[in-house]
Formats: sequence, C-alpha cells, structure tokens
Amino acid sequence: NNVLRMSSGIQRKTKTAGQSKTSSPLPCCPEPAIKPQPKPSDKLNPKTIDPFDSYSRPSSAFAAIYAKGGIPCRLVHGSVKHRLQWECLPETVPFDPLLVTLAEGLRETKHPYTFVSKEGFKELLMVGGAAEKAIPLLPRLVPVLKAALAHSDDEVFGRGLDALVQLSAVVGPSLNDHLKHLLTNLSRRLMDKKFREKITVTLQKLEQYGGKATVAIIKSKIPTYCSI
Repeated sequence: NNVLRMSSGIQRKTKTAGQSKTSSPLPCCPEPAIKPQPKPSDKLNPKTIDPFDSYSRPSSAFAAIYAKGGIPCRLVHGSVKHRLQWECLPETVPFDPLLVTLAEGLRETKHPYTFVSKEGFKELLMVGGAAEKAIPLLPRLVPVLKAALAHSDDEVFGRGLDALVQLSAVVGPSLNDHLKHLLTNLSRRLMDKKFREKITVTLQKLEQYGGKATVAIIKSKIPTYCSI
C-alpha cells in the first residue's frame, strides 16, 4: 500500500509539472496609478487647496479671493474657539480694499468664510487710526452693509447688525449722512419678534455713537423709536 501511494504521488507531481510548462503565462495586470496624497499642512493653506469647497468652484467673489490667498489672515482652529492669524500686523494692512472685501464676505453662508469675514472686519476696525482709514470708504461700505441687512438668511442679517454697530463706534457722526440707506431694512425686520430686541439695541448704539442728530434720522424711518 505504501508503495502504491508513493507511486501515485509521483504521477501527480509529474502531471502538475507538465501542465505548468505547457500552459501559457497570464498577462501582467498594470499596476494602478498611485495618486499623491496632499500634505496635512495643505489643508490649512488656501493657496494650495480649499478643503471647504472641493466639489465646485468658489461661488462668490469673496470665496474666490480667499481661495487665492487674497485675505491676509487665516482661520486657526482652537480647542475652545477659533481665531484669526494675520500674516502681518493688522495695523499695516491697507483698509482699501480689504475692509470692503471683508464686509462683502458678511453675506457668506459657508464656513470658514462666515468666520473670517466677521472676525476680520471686527479686528481691522480695532486698530489704531481706524477712523481715518474707514471714513473715506463709507460710500462703498454702506451699500455692502445694506445688502447684508437685506439678506434673507437670519445669520447674515445678525452679522450685518454687528458690523453696523462696530462701524458706527469707529466713525461716529460720519455715518449719519448714510444712515437712511440702512434703516429701511431695520424697520422691516423690526416686526420680527426674534430680532426686535437686537435691532432696538443697535438703534440705541447708533444714537450713542452718532449723537443727537442721529435721533431725527432714525425717527424719519422708524417713528416708534424712543430715544435713550
């Protein structure tokens, strides 16, 4: 029996060896091309890649400028809250056209544009000598803020109110000549209960920073306003 098993095993090996010699070799499959993976640091660099808009081109002028690195600050993710990191000191950044560009970004509804525009506008107005730099830009800033206050998105409207108060605190009575263009949208939203208190506070801040002449301007558009 052992002899028969050994002889049958030898025959099987011989057949296998013969088949391997006569069979044609399989065609070699081409190796799949390996795509280079982006570096982790590229995700925070808007000049190399925009991780927030990977499926479509920038949908607005502000998004396009940010994607090209035209905004001299970037978003830094913190464990508690986010912050902006400027490429140079905000005091050295020209207000024209950056302040107007950041104001246009207030109408954005996607991250990180919402944070960059809101925080950048606020921080730029906090630098020394901001009034002298911002006042000449009021004819261009007011229509942009008006568009934010006329936006249907509640968050955009809220950012517009905050920016209006910040601008009024810096330029003071200089805003009075342009105030009528902004009050119409505030009057419309005043009927909304969820914005009534915030709009009232905004009007009081405008009076505080604009002086007594502001009261007459506000009442011409919102007769129910009570002066502080």
